[in-house]
Amino acid sequence: MYSKAKLILHPVRMKIVQTLIGSRELNVQQIAQKLTDVPQATLYRHLNKLVEAEVIRVVKENQIRGTIEKIYSLAEEEISGKEELENVTREEHLTLFLTFMTHLLGKYESYLNQEQIDLYKDGVGFREALVYLSDEEFQEFAQELSTLMKKVIEKEPTKNRKARHIVSIFIPEPRK
Repeated sequence: MYSKAKLILHPVRMKIVQTLIGSRELNVQQIAQKLTDVPQATLYRHLNKLVEAEVIRVVKENQIRGTIEKIYSLAEEEISGKEELENVTREEHLTLFLTFMTHLLGKYESYLNQEQIDLYKDGVGFREALVYLSDEEFQEFAQELSTLMKKVIEKEPTKNRKARHIVSIFIPEPRK
């Protein structure tokens, strides 16, 4: 279980998974159009790793001029779940979280290292809020946030749309 989560946290594989979120079914060319910074050979290699790990699956195969075009989809039920979370040790959770945070730091550093930045115009922000919710209220909030995220994730790139990373992390306060 830990190896699957660790597998997904690789920057290229994370981009592939993010591209397929929202029940998308895409072929290699469509994925490559969204991941212009990933060479095609690298893309194929990471797609194969994700298929082998059952993180994504081939949902269709189309015969096109003597070759087979594969259509990929996210195997969402394979990525998360109570059983998978319970099988990861505390140390593995911390390692995964540190890897995730390192990935975010890299993204932010890349943004800041650009020659021209406009924090306000680009919508850069990060914040933390301590909220008090019952388990039911929290589940309702998480579901509403998931619905809202899915709505914006499904928007296709256009010349007027900038790629933006939106991250959510839920950490309960330690029990007293």
